[in-house]
Amino acid sequence: MARVCEITGKRTRVGNNVSHANNKTKRKFYPNLQTKKFFVPSLNEWVEIKLATSALRTINKKGIEAVLKEVGAL
Repeated sequence: MARVCEITGKRTRVGNNVSHANNKTKRKFYPNLQTKKFFVPSLNEWVEIKLATSALRTINKKGIEAVLKEVGAL
């Protein structure tokens, strides 16, 4: 499965490693993805989501129901 956050849509970015001699080689920047389980009271079930830690902070702030409504998953 792709390394994509299901909430924010963050995905792998591409950039360069730059050496001291200014040689450039391709590299990847991966998002900090975690797999978490949340209990959604309106569905009365546990939902497993692959999300970035920044999205996890948003869920801690707003709540899982509000975030899922915002994304359109609820």
